[in-house]
Amino acid sequence: MTVIKQDDLIQSVADALQFISYYHPVDFIQAMHEAYLREESPAARDSIAQILINSRMCATGHRPICQDTGIVTVFVRVGMDVRWDGATMSLDDMINEGVRRAYNLPDNVLRASILADPAGSRKNTKDNTPAVIHYSIVPGNTVEVDVAAKGGGSENKSKMAMLNPSDSIVDWVL
Repeated sequence: MTVIKQDDLIQSVADALQFISYYHPVDFIQAMHEAYLREESPAARDSIAQILINSRMCATGHRPICQDTGIVTVFVRVGMDVRWDGATMSLDDMINEGVRRAYNLPDNVLRASILADPAGSRKNTKDNTPAVIHYSIVPGNTVEVDVAAKGGGSENKSKMAMLNPSDSIVDWVL
């Protein structure tokens, strides 16, 4: 049986949010570099070069890649055989404490954009909580946590349509 400590989970969430705020994935950097080498348009090459330079500056200076450090979305897969050692908080509270720590870290304060009551008083929580948390309880003895800081624009894409019962949802989406 795997034993998970409350503070380890909290700190892992905080560290993950800091990490993804200033590092692009390696495959993205490699793909951008390859695109730069293939690009024939001087304007497009300059744009790609600026993205690569900005990425390096963010990684070196540990500063956010984008000012919109996003709505924290967490996907958690909890094994049924996991034991929580000395936990005094719920899993929601642990994850939100990790978010709070990440967004208030003095060395790299991230921009908090979550509102406590988006339809009412619209008061900023100042620590980007609560996170959007998706759970799966799975067989096994591990906990897997995927953390994303989705900028507001990534959640702001929608289209409304009224379909007849005989209409194909797949055709509409395509």
